[in-house]
Amino acid sequence: MDKTLLTTDFHFPGQTAVYHGKVRDVYTIDDDIMVMIATDRISAFDVILPKGIPYKGQVLNQIAETFLDATANIVPNWKLSSPDPMVTVGYKCEGFRVEMIIRGYLTGSAWREYQAGCRELCGVKLPDGMRENERFPEPIITPTTKADEGHDENISREEIIAQGIVSKEDYEVMERYTRALFAKGTEMAAAKGLILVDTKYEFGKRDGKVILIDEIHTPDSSRYFYADGYQERFEKGESQRQLSKEFVRQWLIDNGFMGKEGQQVPEMTDEFIASVTDRYVELYEHITGKSFVRTPEEHLTERIERNVVDCLNKIKG
Repeated sequence: MDKTLLTTDFHFPGQTAVYHGKVRDVYTIDDDIMVMIATDRISAFDVILPKGIPYKGQVLNQIAETFLDATANIVPNWKLSSPDPMVTVGYKCEGFRVEMIIRGYLTGSAWREYQAGCRELCGVKLPDGMRENERFPEPIITPTTKADEGHDENISREEIIAQGIVSKEDYEVMERYTRALFAKGTEMAAAKGLILVDTKYEFGKRDGKVILIDEIHTPDSSRYFYADGYQERFEKGESQRQLSKEFVRQWLIDNGFMGKEGQQVPEMTDEFIASVTDRYVELYEHITGKSFVRTPEEHLTERIERNVVDCLNKIKG
């Protein structure tokens, strides 16, 4: 029996639309409520990999649930309920066409650009002489445009406002919320011996207010280092021990795949897939401080449908 949820095709009561993303499938109910299902699909370099990762959807959804609840008093968010380990139900918002990426350290794609000579990222000037995984004096915000297909593109704050993608007033709120969320996420990670290195947030608007949408602080949207040994490894120029999806990207790079035309995704062996599940579970347990409870893998779609329908009935009264 397949142990992963790769595709969904639900028909919920009152369903008015459905969107299948790279990882999440989002169902709209009565043009007002969103049902977001975290599947076990995994993507890298904007490509959905051919095999799923058992329990990945549950890990993503439950980490996001933890952080949405922990930050609701700081930033208003879309969540109403999490009726199933793989599902969040919340308010529909009009999403902004921008992702707010905030970086506390020079690593990943930013380091690759820096290494290639780039000293300005999304309008933010970067000092000379920085090293890989070095902490910025203060976190920098490097937004991207949100693409329906293909690659998101880096863009500056000034360009976003000048092009009317987001109004100046709304963008300033998004910036303020981004820094507040990152500060809280950093604090929560530190309490568990982790460093929140960088992450992304998405925002929308509902009833004239800017609202945090989507998931936050998961390994799909964030990068974590282990705090223990960070400084020693940095000083020696060694790779950091990290909990994020970067190790999947690195595995692909090492096997000759970066999402470019003509490149083939390397074979995802059972051993590799199991190791990815283990890394996701490890991050869940580290960041939440709770043991991960693996829900039964059988009859995933039936369970999700039953739980979502029950939830929607309660919401509708």
